[in-house]
Amino acid sequence: MSFLLGVNIDHIATLRQARYALLPDSPNAEPSPLEGAIDSIAGGADSITVHVRGDRRHMQEQDVFAISEQLDIPLNLEMGNTAEMLDIALRLKPEFVCLVPETREEVTTEGGLDVDGLFDSLQPTVAQLRAAGIKVSMFIDPDIAQVEASARIEAEMVELHTGCFANAFGEQRAEEVARLKLAAERGHELGLQVNAGHGINYENIADLAEVPHLKEFNIGHTIVSRSVRVGMTQAVAEMRTAIGKYFA
Repeated sequence: MSFLLGVNIDHIATLRQARYALLPDSPNAEPSPLEGAIDSIAGGADSITVHVRGDRRHMQEQDVFAISEQLDIPLNLEMGNTAEMLDIALRLKPEFVCLVPETREEVTTEGGLDVDGLFDSLQPTVAQLRAAGIKVSMFIDPDIAQVEASARIEAEMVELHTGCFANAFGEQRAEEVARLKLAAERGHELGLQVNAGHGINYENIADLAEVPHLKEFNIGHTIVSRSVRVGMTQAVAEMRTAIGKYFA
């Protein structure tokens, strides 16, 4: 099965905000998330992922609209389940929305969304997004109950949270791969597209080759980190090559 590579460019905005958060209109503000998206496309990205958080710690609303206007590949908007973010999504009309948990205390998204426990509050959001022609993904831990809840809520996709996998080594890594395999198999049985993301890098991607049915990898931090050395286009191209060794 051929794979897709979604490139998350949030941390390009993180770098910009480190200097220019209080100067949003400065002509000196850099680096540009839009240019990062363009460079990612040149490197072979199949989609661009952005996450507008409630506290606007990196991506700003104007960023995602500017990026959307320039893209000729799909845009994936990660968002928390809030009225504010739903309004942005319905105005932006990205090809995909990935619903994620979000707390102000976390540095980055940690852990999957509790679709099963939050089903009643998530269902209206999923319904409105789908009615607008937006495909919906649920960012979940590799847990069978969460996979099944994602199917019941009529999401088209799940993105399996690979953070625990990425932070595990030795026997624990093998256990996390086993969890991912079971979740991916169940998602495939239920007709869901199965994606993966969080903490995946140029080395550990090899260990995901055992997980069946993975369609798209959403990867950001390691690519942006590598781009400091080689540029964004080359960093994306290198990730495509790394994944292509194991997923053809």
